[in-house]
Amino acid sequence: MTILEFLDYLAIAVFAATGALAASRKQLDLIGFIFLAAITGIGGGTFRDVILGELPVFWVRNPNYMLVCLASGIIVYFGAHLIESRYRLLLWLDAIGLSAYAALGAAKGLAATGSPVVAIVTGMLTAAFGGVLRDIVAGEPSVLLRPEVYVSAALAGAAVFTAADAMGFGQIICFAAAMLTAFVIRGGALRYGWTFPVYKGRPGRDPKDVM
Repeated sequence: MTILEFLDYLAIAVFAATGALAASRKQLDLIGFIFLAAITGIGGGTFRDVILGELPVFWVRNPNYMLVCLASGIIVYFGAHLIESRYRLLLWLDAIGLSAYAALGAAKGLAATGSPVVAIVTGMLTAAFGGVLRDIVAGEPSVLLRPEVYVSAALAGAAVFTAADAMGFGQIICFAAAMLTAFVIRGGALRYGWTFPVYKGRPGRDPKDVM
């Protein structure tokens, strides 16, 4: 198994676990756990493959990825009650998955197109899209609307991977640097509440006022 394949399975397993944890918070049945695990685990990679035109998408070419989601959903279904703070665990597992997928998405974008810009964008989208889907379907507060840095962490990780690759570093170093960058930024945001300055101008007008 190559490092690329290992990271792919790791990211999917971790993201799938966050989807199943969201299902546990909503007290869904086993099918609900598996469904949320699957859309969270494969959502980002599916979006990436569609953008890159790599069809059929990765989990259709290799159904083992779907089995990873299935296993994650079942494990969390039988073990979630042992976890005291499931939402906090969800956020930290999401940070790990985001870090791995930022690097992986950048690597696949770079391999498919050779463009650093595309690599950074696919890294960011691959890392963020699964979590966004999870929150929408589960009715959780969206990670995009939380005050802490999220998408920027994925963007930074993908950019570091692309830069390290351009400088001629080996694959392992590129992945390690990218994942560490993304995880430190997202982890710092969770631990210390790192944020960017928010818009403080005059709020938008109510639509009823302009009719």
